[in-house]
Amino acid sequence: MVLPMALLRTAQNQPMMVELKNGETYSGVLASCDGFMNLHMRDIVCTSRDGERFWKIPECYVRGNSIKYLRLPDEVIDMVKDEPTTRKEIRQQFKGRARGRGGRGGAGGRGGRGRGGGEAAGPGQTRKAEGAAGGAAKKPRA
Repeated sequence: MVLPMALLRTAQNQPMMVELKNGETYSGVLASCDGFMNLHMRDIVCTSRDGERFWKIPECYVRGNSIKYLRLPDEVIDMVKDEPTTRKEIRQQFKGRARGRGGRGGAGGRGGRGRGGGEAAGPGQTRKAEGAAGGAAKKPRA
């Protein structure tokens, strides 16, 4: 089974045609893509909705949610690597790797002890002044 993002990653530096929801088509070389299916293309020929006007564009960015469909060469599908598709295969692939951004426990450098109470209170926030007996704090005067 070929997943769409694996197909797009493999299609980098390959020619492709993109039709947008508004009817325009962009034929060029896929430079890069991201997880939102946003595309960065080079050496494009843009065709208007009615097919009567053409523009040669050296570089463009296509937002993923405006794409209707993509046309890729058949060779790209053959080049797609067999990627793990089941959760078990994915887990086995990443087994033993470092997790990144710290491990379990601790605040992870983000405060982590509830709301507020940091060194500097943000706009509209006040810090409680704790008394010796732990009584109620007074509100500061404006």
